[in-house]
Amino acid sequence: DEAGLIEVPRLEEKLGALATIAQIAPLMGLFGAVLGFVKVFWQMQLSGMPLQPTEFAAGMWQGLICLGAGIAVAVPTYVAHNFLVSRLNEVLLDMEKSSTEIIRLLGDRGGGGYR
Repeated sequence: DEAGLIEVPRLEEKLGALATIAQIAPLMGLFGAVLGFVKVFWQMQLSGMPLQPTEFAAGMWQGLICLGAGIAVAVPTYVAHNFLVSRLNEVLLDMEKSSTEIIRLLGDRGGGGYR
């Protein structure tokens, strides 16, 4: 139990950061997309007339690139987080099984004790 209390926080240390990155990356991408749309509509307001397709496309490209980058960061980070959480759970289960087996063996050897 003491070893588990020492090791578990070390194992969980970086999982929070991965979860945060996985959750924030798409939001940052969405923010970039919104800024791209704002850029297009700002240019429309300043010019007072419809934009040329190239001017319109520049803002749309900015938005799409930001959104794609956010998703490209979030997906592998989320997968890595889930993988590491499952591995951590496996390690914890192995630790519990081992400690239970050690206690059982010591109890059998000592003529009783823990059961």
